[in-house]
Amino acid sequence: MNTTTDRSRIAVIGLGSIGGIVAGCLHDAGRHDIVACTRRPVDRLTLERPDKTVQAPLRTLTDPSTAAPVDWALVCTKVQQTPSIAPWLAKLCDSSTRVATLQNGIGHAARLQPYVGAARVVPTIVYYNGERLAPDHVRLRPVGAHDLAVADDADGRDLLRLLEGTTLRVHASDDFPTLLWRKLLINAIANPVTALTLQRQAVFRRADIQRLCREILEEAAMVGRAEGARLAPDEPDRIIEQLLTYPPEAGTSMYFDRVAGRSLEIEALTGAIVEAGARHGIATPLNRAFAALLRAVSDAAESQ
Repeated sequence: MNTTTDRSRIAVIGLGSIGGIVAGCLHDAGRHDIVACTRRPVDRLTLERPDKTVQAPLRTLTDPSTAAPVDWALVCTKVQQTPSIAPWLAKLCDSSTRVATLQNGIGHAARLQPYVGAARVVPTIVYYNGERLAPDHVRLRPVGAHDLAVADDADGRDLLRLLEGTTLRVHASDDFPTLLWRKLLINAIANPVTALTLQRQAVFRRADIQRLCREILEEAAMVGRAEGARLAPDEPDRIIEQLLTYPPEAGTSMYFDRVAGRSLEIEALTGAIVEAGARHGIATPLNRAFAALLRAVSDAAESQ
């Protein structure tokens, strides 16, 4: 396998709002060999960034049987799509491959390990806001101080070095579980509220929505603390303050999926909070209500 200072072979699985952005940024840096694993061929990707627009000619594969082992596989699909990429992972992974999971939720390693054989899973938190404007066109909106976060261990630091030279800001944390839960708290309100109201981030400027979000976050934070996350007593207020710094025109992945009539990423977000609450005997009635509403919306989309 190449060392992190060499030119690495990287496969990006999924070229949506997350994968398209990381693929475009890696191509623009020009340090590694990139292949995109997609359902349909994309010859050239357009990435809109605040600093410039990148035109990235891409090598894409649409048939897993044509793939070969790589140094890094970046999993950028929705969590519910993970089983469908098993054929890709079977071909891309060997004992020297590392699999970075740029996915929502918690339990990244447990979710991916059954599909990657002897490869090592590197959990990764995504903070940047991405929007897929077309199959070959994505827009990046940076939010917050970092674009990605990893654990401050050997694999996490290697992923950080892999992304050096790109515009993506990567943070290595010595308390990664707490960061995972903080991101889950953001998703616990940002995704469901925008999807159910069919409004973008501007909806969080409403005082009544902020009150509802605070109550939902109080439930979720209790669960996170039971799971070992070191969340502050005023964590819900901090999360809402953070959301209010996001551009009002920014959407969420669940909002875009609902607008497009696709199934929703429920179980990795609200569902994960409800499930963890049940394990610890913590009641989560508001999150359960959100989960029921979201499942009804998602099931209707799947039946059409």
